[in-house]
Amino acid sequence: MNSHANAPPLLLALAALAWAAPARGQEASFVHRLGRDTMGVEQFTRSGNRLVGEVASRLGAAVTRLQYEVTIGSDGLPQGAIFRNRSAAGTPLPNQPGEIRLTFSRDSVKREAIFADSVSTRMLAATQGVPLQSPAFGLYEIPFAHIRRGNAQSATFAVVNTGGGNPGSVTFTAAGGDTIRASNGTVYRVDREGRVLAIDASNTTQKLMASRSSERVDPAAVAGGMTAAGTLSQRGAAHASFTRSVVFINYGRPQVRERTVWGGTLVPPDTIWRAGANEATHLATSRAISFGDVTLEPGLYTLWVFNASSGGPQLVINRQVGQWGTQYDQAQDIARIPMTLAAAPDHVEEFTITIRNLGGNRGAIDLAWGAQVATAEFGAR
Repeated sequence: MNSHANAPPLLLALAALAWAAPARGQEASFVHRLGRDTMGVEQFTRSGNRLVGEVASRLGAAVTRLQYEVTIGSDGLPQGAIFRNRSAAGTPLPNQPGEIRLTFSRDSVKREAIFADSVSTRMLAATQGVPLQSPAFGLYEIPFAHIRRGNAQSATFAVVNTGGGNPGSVTFTAAGGDTIRASNGTVYRVDREGRVLAIDASNTTQKLMASRSSERVDPAAVAGGMTAAGTLSQRGAAHASFTRSVVFINYGRPQVRERTVWGGTLVPPDTIWRAGANEATHLATSRAISFGDVTLEPGLYTLWVFNASSGGPQLVINRQVGQWGTQYDQAQDIARIPMTLAAAPDHVEEFTITIRNLGGNRGAIDLAWGAQVATAEFGAR
């Protein structure tokens, strides 16, 4: 993977001067972690006007390897890129192109999907396009170097990746010191040349963390020993019967993975949390139930948590249903119910919702995770 292994010393020196970067910055690796668990490794090399790298990842149903090559122009923006999605063994993935080739111009990109027997070509609008493909963090050095060279406070780029749809966009904003924030909430620590030193996605739904290392890793070898993580958060269900009613909750079950929970990384203060993972958490009731002076008529609702820094967590009941857990609309709120927060009897690794029958047509919803459990009581009819 080392593209300058056989290059003459003079050429290497000129390349280093051209990028105003010491030799140690030309090659780096990342280890991608989700809490205590390693989810991937990445190795990349930047030499002259080329950036070459590979990521081995176990996120999802299978272990995969993403290989990338980017050619960079004198303005610091990409001229072309090649992506290859591979299995753990290095073979092309079934029913997918062997390569995705991107050719960038000022406001568009030509995308070529190379199959064994055909080539599918599309022209896509992409002003200031950059090839960014999760979870390849080495690619972010392209827009970051461009920002640093121009001393820009912020910049918006069109994101072009292996997908066939129209490019999305991302805005990067310098937040003081060595910090650059992405519009999706990810925080990057970046040196003055634009090299990525660390990634903190704890404020996003991914929650991945990574830091730069000079130690070389072999993604192909690591992929051979990986086991696919599969679905990170399985769906769970809680239900309870009362005299004439049934209350049911469907939710995702993320794991702690040695992270802080209430008021920490997973349920930060003064933020809305989806009370689970993936799809929004849904509550269904067959008859009216009441939380204090708030009555829910029979039907389907979504549940969220607002973890107030003063006053503790609140159970948010919302009338919008059927959405992904990142699609919260405060205008659809019905009520915010104060919850009590107490110590859990034991550590709860996998987020667990329980509906308890307290007798006398009274019930309680418990949200247990980590060392604590938040509870809201209700009345059933």
